[in-house]
Amino acid sequence: MSSIGATIFGVAGTELTPDETALIRASRPFGFILFARNIDSPDQVRALCDSLRHAADHNAPILIDQEGGRVQRLRGPVWREWLPPLEQVELAGSHAEQAMYARYRIIAHELFELGIDANCAPLVDIAGRQTHPFLKNRCYGTDPDTVAKVGRAVANAHLDGGVLPVVKHIPGHGRALVDSHFDLPVVDTDLDTLAQTDFRPFVALNDLPMGMTAHLVYEACDERPATTSPRMMQLIRDRIGFDGLIMTDDISMKALKGDLATLSRQSLDAGCDVILHCNGTFDEMKAVTDASGPLAGAALRRANAALAARKKPTKVDIPALEAKLAGLLNGRGNV
Repeated sequence: MSSIGATIFGVAGTELTPDETALIRASRPFGFILFARNIDSPDQVRALCDSLRHAADHNAPILIDQEGGRVQRLRGPVWREWLPPLEQVELAGSHAEQAMYARYRIIAHELFELGIDANCAPLVDIAGRQTHPFLKNRCYGTDPDTVAKVGRAVANAHLDGGVLPVVKHIPGHGRALVDSHFDLPVVDTDLDTLAQTDFRPFVALNDLPMGMTAHLVYEACDERPATTSPRMMQLIRDRIGFDGLIMTDDISMKALKGDLATLSRQSLDAGCDVILHCNGTFDEMKAVTDASGPLAGAALRRANAALAARKKPTKVDIPALEAKLAGLLNGRGNV
Protein backbone atom coordinates (compact mmCIF):
# COMPACT_ATOMS: atom_id res chain seq x y z
CA MET A 1 0.00 0.00 0.00
CA SER A 2 1.30 3.47 -0.83
CA SER A 3 2.24 5.87 1.93
CA ILE A 4 -0.06 8.43 3.53
CA GLY A 5 0.67 12.14 3.19
CA ALA A 6 1.51 14.38 6.15
CA THR A 7 -1.41 16.69 5.34
CA ILE A 8 -4.96 17.54 6.34
CA PHE A 9 -6.81 19.46 3.63
CA GLY A 10 -9.93 21.47 3.17
CA VAL A 11 -11.56 21.29 -0.26
CA ALA A 12 -13.31 23.99 -2.24
CA GLY A 13 -16.98 23.03 -2.28
CA THR A 14 -19.75 20.53 -1.64
CA GLU A 15 -18.33 18.01 -4.14
CA LEU A 16 -14.80 17.11 -5.16
CA THR A 17 -13.50 18.60 -8.39
CA PRO A 18 -11.58 16.38 -10.82
CA ASP A 19 -8.33 18.15 -9.93
CA GLU A 20 -8.92 17.67 -6.21
CA THR A 21 -9.73 14.00 -6.73
CA ALA A 22 -6.52 13.46 -8.70
CA LEU A 23 -4.40 15.21 -6.07
CA ILE A 24 -6.00 13.26 -3.25
CA ARG A 25 -5.51 9.96 -5.07
CA ALA A 26 -1.86 10.73 -5.68
CA SER A 27 -0.97 12.07 -2.23
CA ARG A 28 -3.40 10.20 0.08
CA PRO A 29 -3.68 12.91 2.77
CA PHE A 30 -3.87 11.80 6.38
CA GLY A 31 -7.20 13.59 6.76
CA PHE A 32 -9.60 16.32 5.70
CA ILE A 33 -11.40 19.24 7.32
CA LEU A 34 -14.84 20.61 6.48
CA PHE A 35 -16.06 24.20 6.54
CA ALA A 36 -19.39 25.93 5.92
CA ARG A 37 -18.61 26.05 2.19
CA ASN A 38 -18.61 22.24 2.18
CA ILE A 39 -21.98 21.83 3.88
CA ASP A 40 -25.44 21.86 2.31
CA SER A 41 -27.53 18.95 3.58
CA PRO A 42 -26.98 15.80 5.67
CA ASP A 43 -27.03 13.52 2.62
CA GLN A 44 -24.60 15.79 0.76
CA VAL A 45 -22.16 15.83 3.72
CA ARG A 46 -22.27 12.05 3.98
CA ALA A 47 -21.59 11.75 0.24
CA LEU A 48 -18.69 14.19 0.45
CA CYS A 49 -17.15 12.27 3.36
CA ASP A 50 -17.48 9.04 1.41
CA SER A 51 -15.88 10.56 -1.70
CA LEU A 52 -12.97 12.01 0.30
CA ARG A 53 -12.19 8.65 1.87
CA HIS A 54 -12.65 6.82 -1.42
CA ALA A 55 -10.25 9.16 -3.21
CA ALA A 56 -7.68 8.88 -0.40
CA ASP A 57 -8.07 5.08 -0.39
CA HIS A 58 -7.98 4.81 3.40
CA ASN A 59 -10.29 5.48 6.32
CA ALA A 60 -9.09 9.06 6.64
CA PRO A 61 -10.30 11.08 9.64
CA ILE A 62 -12.61 13.92 8.64
CA LEU A 63 -12.38 16.92 10.93
CA ILE A 64 -14.53 19.94 11.60
CA ASP A 65 -14.59 22.95 13.94
CA GLN A 66 -17.83 22.43 15.85
CA GLU A 67 -17.12 24.27 19.09
CA GLY A 68 -20.47 26.02 19.30
CA GLY A 69 -21.11 29.74 19.47
CA ARG A 70 -19.29 31.66 16.73
CA VAL A 71 -17.24 28.66 15.67
CA GLN A 72 -19.57 25.98 14.39
CA ARG A 73 -19.78 24.84 10.78
CA LEU A 74 -23.03 22.90 11.16
CA ARG A 75 -25.78 25.42 11.87
CA GLY A 76 -29.53 25.69 12.23
CA PRO A 77 -32.15 24.98 11.21
CA VAL A 78 -30.81 21.59 10.16
CA TRP A 79 -28.39 21.22 13.08
CA ARG A 80 -28.45 22.52 16.64
CA GLU A 81 -27.23 25.98 17.53
CA TRP A 82 -25.12 26.34 20.67
CA LEU A 83 -24.17 28.99 23.19
CA PRO A 84 -20.56 30.18 23.18
CA PRO A 85 -18.59 27.71 25.35
CA LEU A 86 -17.59 30.26 28.02
CA GLU A 87 -21.19 31.41 28.35
CA GLN A 88 -22.39 27.84 28.82
CA VAL A 89 -19.71 27.10 31.42
CA GLU A 90 -20.65 30.23 33.38
CA LEU A 91 -24.35 29.43 33.12
CA ALA A 92 -23.82 25.87 34.36
CA GLY A 93 -21.71 26.96 37.34
CA SER A 94 -20.77 24.00 39.52
CA HIS A 95 -22.33 21.66 36.93
CA ALA A 96 -20.04 22.84 34.11
CA GLU A 97 -18.34 19.47 33.57
CA GLN A 98 -21.67 17.64 33.32
CA ALA A 99 -23.16 20.29 31.06
CA MET A 100 -20.20 20.38 28.72
CA TYR A 101 -20.08 16.59 28.55
CA ALA A 102 -23.76 16.50 27.56
CA ARG A 103 -23.29 19.28 25.00
CA TYR A 104 -20.36 17.65 23.26
CA ARG A 105 -21.82 14.15 23.44
CA ILE A 106 -24.78 15.53 21.46
CA ILE A 107 -22.38 17.27 19.07
CA ALA A 108 -20.37 14.07 18.64
CA HIS A 109 -23.57 12.19 17.82
CA GLU A 110 -24.45 14.74 15.13
CA LEU A 111 -20.97 14.54 13.65
CA PHE A 112 -20.71 10.76 13.64
CA GLU A 113 -24.08 10.44 11.90
CA LEU A 114 -22.63 12.49 9.02
CA GLY A 115 -19.36 10.55 8.71
CA ILE A 116 -17.32 13.22 10.53
CA ASP A 117 -15.10 11.55 13.10
CA ALA A 118 -12.81 14.26 14.51
CA ASN A 119 -13.60 17.63 16.05
CA CYS A 120 -11.18 20.47 16.78
CA ALA A 121 -12.03 20.57 20.49
CA PRO A 122 -11.45 20.75 23.42
CA LEU A 123 -10.07 24.28 23.38
CA VAL A 124 -8.18 24.59 26.67
CA ASP A 125 -6.67 28.03 26.27
CA ILE A 126 -7.21 30.09 29.42
CA ALA A 127 -9.30 33.24 29.13
CA GLY A 128 -7.85 36.39 30.69
CA ARG A 129 -8.90 40.02 30.97
CA GLN A 130 -7.02 40.90 27.77
CA THR A 131 -7.62 37.76 25.72
CA HIS A 132 -8.53 38.81 22.19
CA PRO A 133 -12.28 38.61 21.40
CA PHE A 134 -11.64 36.14 18.55
CA LEU A 135 -10.79 33.58 21.25
CA LYS A 136 -12.20 34.67 24.60
CA ASN A 137 -15.76 33.33 24.60
CA ARG A 138 -14.54 30.10 23.00
CA CYS A 139 -12.62 29.29 26.21
CA TYR A 140 -13.88 27.21 29.15
CA GLY A 141 -12.72 29.40 32.02
CA THR A 142 -10.16 31.69 33.56
CA ASP A 143 -8.20 29.28 35.78
CA PRO A 144 -6.15 26.19 34.82
CA ASP A 145 -7.98 23.68 37.01
CA THR A 146 -11.45 24.57 35.72
CA VAL A 147 -10.26 24.58 32.13
CA ALA A 148 -8.54 21.22 32.53
CA LYS A 149 -11.55 19.56 34.15
CA VAL A 150 -14.00 20.89 31.59
CA GLY A 151 -11.57 20.03 28.81
CA ARG A 152 -11.43 16.42 30.03
CA ALA A 153 -15.23 16.22 30.04
CA VAL A 154 -15.33 17.57 26.48
CA ALA A 155 -12.68 15.08 25.33
CA ASN A 156 -14.47 12.15 26.95
CA ALA A 157 -17.76 13.16 25.32
CA HIS A 158 -16.13 13.03 21.89
CA LEU A 159 -14.42 9.70 22.50
CA ASP A 160 -17.67 8.18 23.79
CA GLY A 161 -19.33 9.41 20.60
CA GLY A 162 -16.78 7.80 18.26
CA VAL A 163 -15.19 11.17 17.44
CA LEU A 164 -11.51 12.01 17.93
CA PRO A 165 -10.90 15.13 20.03
CA VAL A 166 -8.20 17.56 18.86
CA VAL A 167 -6.92 19.57 21.84
CA LYS A 168 -5.95 23.15 20.99
CA HIS A 169 -4.08 25.47 20.85
CA ILE A 170 -0.86 23.92 22.19
CA PRO A 171 0.94 25.32 24.20
CA GLY A 172 -1.73 27.95 24.98
CA HIS A 173 -3.28 30.87 23.12
CA GLY A 174 -5.08 32.71 25.91
CA ARG A 175 -2.49 35.49 26.29
CA ALA A 176 -2.81 36.51 22.64
CA LEU A 177 -3.78 40.16 22.28
CA VAL A 178 -4.24 39.96 18.50
CA ASP A 179 -6.08 37.56 16.20
CA SER A 180 -3.61 35.05 14.73
CA HIS A 181 -5.76 34.74 11.63
CA PHE A 182 -4.38 38.16 10.71
CA ASP A 183 -1.40 38.99 12.96
CA LEU A 184 1.30 37.22 14.96
CA PRO A 185 0.70 37.36 18.74
CA VAL A 186 3.81 37.83 20.88
CA VAL A 187 3.78 36.83 24.56
CA ASP A 188 6.51 38.03 26.95
CA THR A 189 5.47 35.97 30.02
CA ASP A 190 8.25 33.94 31.66
CA LEU A 191 8.25 30.16 31.32
CA ASP A 192 7.76 29.44 35.04
CA THR A 193 4.55 31.49 35.03
CA LEU A 194 3.40 29.79 31.84
CA ALA A 195 4.08 26.38 33.39
CA GLN A 196 1.83 27.28 36.34
CA THR A 197 -0.94 28.62 34.14
CA ASP A 198 -1.24 28.23 30.36
CA PHE A 199 0.58 24.90 30.09
CA ARG A 200 -1.30 23.13 32.89
CA PRO A 201 -4.49 22.18 31.04
CA PHE A 202 -2.37 20.73 28.24
CA VAL A 203 -0.33 18.72 30.75
CA ALA A 204 -3.58 17.40 32.22
CA LEU A 205 -4.75 16.35 28.73
CA ASN A 206 -1.41 15.20 27.34
CA ASP A 207 -2.77 11.69 26.75
CA LEU A 208 -5.21 12.79 24.03
CA PRO A 209 -4.62 11.41 20.53
CA MET A 210 -4.36 14.68 18.58
CA GLY A 211 -3.44 18.30 19.19
CA MET A 212 -3.24 21.57 17.23
CA THR A 213 -0.50 24.16 17.53
CA ALA A 214 -0.81 27.85 18.34
CA HIS A 215 0.57 30.39 15.89
CA LEU A 216 2.17 32.68 18.45
CA VAL A 217 5.59 33.58 19.84
CA TYR A 218 6.63 32.93 23.43
CA GLU A 219 9.62 35.23 23.76
CA ALA A 220 10.89 33.33 26.80
CA CYS A 221 11.46 30.30 24.59
CA ASP A 222 12.02 31.43 20.99
CA GLU A 223 11.47 34.34 18.65
CA ARG A 224 9.82 32.05 16.13
CA PRO A 225 6.13 31.08 16.19
CA ALA A 226 5.47 27.85 18.07
CA THR A 227 4.38 26.05 14.88
CA THR A 228 7.80 26.52 13.24
CA SER A 229 9.95 26.51 16.40
CA PRO A 230 11.96 23.37 17.28
CA ARG A 231 12.37 24.71 20.82
CA MET A 232 8.64 25.16 21.30
CA MET A 233 7.83 21.78 19.83
CA GLN A 234 10.40 20.18 22.14
CA LEU A 235 8.77 21.98 25.06
CA ILE A 236 5.40 20.54 24.02
CA ARG A 237 6.85 17.04 23.84
CA ASP A 238 9.00 17.19 26.99
CA ARG A 239 7.64 19.78 29.42
CA ILE A 240 3.97 19.36 28.54
CA GLY A 241 4.46 15.66 27.81
CA PHE A 242 2.21 15.49 24.77
CA ASP A 243 3.02 12.49 22.56
CA GLY A 244 -0.08 12.56 20.38
CA LEU A 245 -0.24 13.59 16.74
CA ILE A 246 0.44 17.32 16.41
CA MET A 247 -1.14 19.14 13.50
CA THR A 248 -0.41 22.74 12.72
CA ASP A 249 -3.09 25.35 12.97
CA ASP A 250 -4.04 26.44 9.46
CA ILE A 251 -0.71 26.96 7.68
CA SER A 252 -2.23 29.74 5.55
CA MET A 253 -3.14 32.01 8.49
CA LYS A 254 -1.57 35.47 8.31
CA ALA A 255 0.31 35.06 11.60
CA LEU A 256 2.90 33.07 9.65
CA LYS A 257 5.01 34.87 7.08
CA GLY A 258 6.46 33.16 4.03
CA ASP A 259 5.42 30.88 1.20
CA LEU A 260 3.38 27.84 2.13
CA ALA A 261 5.93 25.29 0.91
CA THR A 262 8.64 26.78 3.13
CA LEU A 263 6.29 27.11 6.10
CA SER A 264 5.17 23.50 5.70
CA ARG A 265 8.74 22.25 5.63
CA GLN A 266 9.73 24.42 8.59
CA SER A 267 6.78 23.13 10.62
CA LEU A 268 7.63 19.49 9.95
CA ASP A 269 11.31 20.11 10.63
CA ALA A 270 10.35 21.79 13.92
CA GLY A 271 8.48 18.67 15.05
CA CYS A 272 4.88 18.97 13.84
CA ASP A 273 3.55 15.73 12.40
CA VAL A 274 0.91 16.96 9.95
CA ILE A 275 0.27 20.19 8.03
CA LEU A 276 -3.26 21.61 8.15
CA HIS A 277 -4.30 23.63 5.09
CA CYS A 278 -7.84 24.92 5.23
CA ASN A 279 -8.85 27.31 2.46
CA GLY A 280 -9.29 24.79 -0.38
CA THR A 281 -7.20 26.77 -2.89
CA PHE A 282 -5.93 24.10 -5.26
CA ASP A 283 -2.53 25.59 -6.14
CA GLU A 284 -1.79 26.03 -2.43
CA MET A 285 -2.86 22.43 -1.72
CA LYS A 286 -0.45 21.23 -4.37
CA ALA A 287 2.43 23.28 -2.95
CA VAL A 288 1.78 22.00 0.58
CA THR A 289 1.55 18.41 -0.69
CA ASP A 290 4.85 18.63 -2.53
CA ALA A 291 6.61 20.17 0.48
CA SER A 292 5.17 17.84 3.11
CA GLY A 293 5.73 14.38 1.71
CA PRO A 294 4.58 11.20 3.44
CA LEU A 295 4.21 10.36 7.12
CA ALA A 296 7.21 8.48 8.46
CA GLY A 297 8.98 7.57 11.67
CA ALA A 298 7.53 8.97 14.91
CA ALA A 299 4.91 10.95 12.97
CA LEU A 300 3.59 7.78 11.36
CA ARG A 301 3.52 6.04 14.75
CA ARG A 302 1.52 8.90 16.24
CA ALA A 303 -0.84 8.94 13.24
CA ASN A 304 -1.54 5.24 13.61
CA ALA A 305 -2.10 5.65 17.35
CA ALA A 306 -4.57 8.47 16.72
CA LEU A 307 -6.52 6.40 14.21
CA ALA A 308 -6.56 3.47 16.63
CA ALA A 309 -8.20 5.73 19.23
CA ARG A 310 -11.38 5.89 17.12
CA LYS A 311 -13.95 3.69 18.82
CA LYS A 312 -17.50 2.63 18.16
CA PRO A 313 -19.85 5.11 19.88
CA THR A 314 -21.41 4.11 23.17
CA LYS A 315 -25.19 3.97 23.24
CA VAL A 316 -26.80 7.32 23.95
CA ASP A 317 -30.30 8.66 24.56
CA ILE A 318 -30.14 12.07 22.87
CA PRO A 319 -33.54 13.38 24.10
CA ALA A 320 -32.57 12.45 27.66
CA LEU A 321 -29.23 14.22 27.28
CA GLU A 322 -30.95 17.31 25.88
CA ALA A 323 -33.35 17.36 28.81
CA LYS A 324 -30.48 16.96 31.27
CA LEU A 325 -28.53 19.77 29.64
CA ALA A 326 -31.52 22.08 29.64
CA GLY A 327 -31.98 21.40 33.35
CA LEU A 328 -28.35 22.11 34.11
CA LEU A 329 -28.61 25.40 32.22
CA ASN A 330 -31.98 26.44 33.60
CA GLY A 331 -33.72 25.70 30.35
CA ARG A 332 -31.13 27.28 28.02
CA GLY A 333 -29.66 24.11 26.56
CA ASN A 334 -28.93 24.90 22.93
CA VAL A 335 -29.84 28.46 21.99
